[in-house]
Amino acid sequence: MHKIEESELIINNRGAIYHINLRPEELANTIITVGDPNRVGAISKYFDKIEVKQEHREFVAHTGYVGKKKLTVISTGIGPDNIDIVLNELDALANIDLETRTIKPQHTQLTFIRLGTSGSLQAEIPVDSLVAGTHSIGLDNLLHYYRFENNEEEKQLYEFFVNHTKLDGAITPYVATASASLLKHFVDGFHHGITVTCPGFYGPQGRVLRMNLANPHLIDQLTSFRFGNNFISNFEMETSAIYGMSKILGHQCLSVNVIVANRISKQFSKDGAAAVENLIKKGLGIIEGI
Repeated sequence: MHKIEESELIINNRGAIYHINLRPEELANTIITVGDPNRVGAISKYFDKIEVKQEHREFVAHTGYVGKKKLTVISTGIGPDNIDIVLNELDALANIDLETRTIKPQHTQLTFIRLGTSGSLQAEIPVDSLVAGTHSIGLDNLLHYYRFENNEEEKQLYEFFVNHTKLDGAITPYVATASASLLKHFVDGFHHGITVTCPGFYGPQGRVLRMNLANPHLIDQLTSFRFGNNFISNFEMETSAIYGMSKILGHQCLSVNVIVANRISKQFSKDGAAAVENLIKKGLGIIEGI
């Protein structure tokens, strides 16, 4: 049986995995991911009971119960590179024996639901509205470091996207899909669309401050893209990594975002905190019943 070496899987003095500082028994099978560490407490304040509070760097985790539903909420920080850390370590807690450093023979499937903030790429998806991502297109490079197989729909979506945007070469995108078993619960009050994940907030999302863009037409290319009845609803910085890694690791995943900026109408939410609070309340109400 293959043993994972100490340099590859780092365990701290209290027997917790290094970056997220959690032990296996401190993790629920249903996990809410957020970017902002402060949003962890904003969610766990609605828990009926909190059993675990741990933090290390930008990774804050609370585990507890909403009714009979055991949940972990964890902050990832910003960007797909941090998702690489968080999802690998959460999966290791469930599927690697940390004492023997060997992969467990029985796979444990986790459920990841991202509750995040995002920018809309369609005028008809206004600020403060909620979006569930049916698919994600990654403009980052994270999944290119792993072996990942697309299904036929994903291959077609990739070809349509590359042909439409002409990005291939300068940027090699990738496509991953949400879990249909989760998506079906997020219908009433939610827009559905493709979420694009970018590796930065400014240039990669078409913002210009003091540096000119290599592709000044990116926003228009994303907004006008169509794949059958599918269109790009929003973009942010984490979803593609969550979808791609979850598929490789055999987990369920969904990314749900509140729109705080509409990049077409150039509007920003008048009360972003209230918009996030609405996402949290609505999201927890659904997650409790899944």
